[in-house]
Amino acid sequence: MSFPAERPRRLRRTPAMRTLVAETRLHPADLVQPLFVREGLDEPRPIPSMPGQVQHTRDSVRKAAAAAAQAGVGGIMIFGIPVEKDPSGRGAWDEQGIAQLALADVAAEVGDATVVISDLNLDEYTDHGHVGLLGDDGDVENDATLRVYAKVAVAQAEAGSQLIAPSGMMDGQVAAIRAGLDAAGHEKVPILAYAAKYDSAFYGPFRAAVESSFTGGRSTHQQDPANLAEAVREVRLDVAEGADLVMVKPAGLYLDVVRRVADEVSVPVAAYQVSGEYAAIEAAAARGWVARERAITESVTAIRRAGARIVLTYWATELAQRL
Repeated sequence: MSFPAERPRRLRRTPAMRTLVAETRLHPADLVQPLFVREGLDEPRPIPSMPGQVQHTRDSVRKAAAAAAQAGVGGIMIFGIPVEKDPSGRGAWDEQGIAQLALADVAAEVGDATVVISDLNLDEYTDHGHVGLLGDDGDVENDATLRVYAKVAVAQAEAGSQLIAPSGMMDGQVAAIRAGLDAAGHEKVPILAYAAKYDSAFYGPFRAAVESSFTGGRSTHQQDPANLAEAVREVRLDVAEGADLVMVKPAGLYLDVVRRVADEVSVPVAAYQVSGEYAAIEAAAARGWVARERAITESVTAIRRAGARIVLTYWATELAQRL
């Protein structure tokens, strides 16, 4: 009887051996915790479509940020939810707007223990739910929206954001935001560009979380899920405009995009495990169809293995506490 010369199973015999030879490792500093904070709440409000997640008060978001920092999470991303919305999304750049107040609160709470990140978009603030200013044809006006994005970026930086993350997918948004930040004296504030953001069906729970009135897709500005070369082109454009980091969103269904982007650029690559991905695992686990903790760890490990240096996930703090 002949036996194989190579025996890979030797390196799988014990947990310690498997850990020793693991090719991909998770570390708390690789993770970013998104947090929602809503104006006018007296106590945190559960988000039904995202079990375990809440709309925070200003007080509870400080506590959640402190818990994330204590767990070693690398960053915290703040999403503000205003009570009043209007066609131009003015609350997005109001210095007394909920996002700016929360950014200041969180920055004061965690200091330099973790990176305070601000998502930059208008969809949480507009009554129509679109990511920018609308033209007569009902589509988003690209260049008019860029001017507003620059104002929002400055407001966020002045409130305490340490990393600005524009997610609207407007042409030229990184250049416009960089110019706006520099002109206001915020040259040292970096930009994390949502460079390859797809028109995905998996954003539904997020839209419920931020009380967006938007329905349908965003096919005129977000990318077609069928396309990969387009993502590479978008990423290269953002880097050329001054992006310090780039992001792929969603993550789990786009691991090929994550890998390709990581191979193409020298800046750090992030990937966002979006609300629908989170909700799918939570729902399956609640029914006993998957082992919850294993599924969480496996899904995030896959994103890191594909090439993402940074993973935005709603499990960031929980996962960091287990690592």
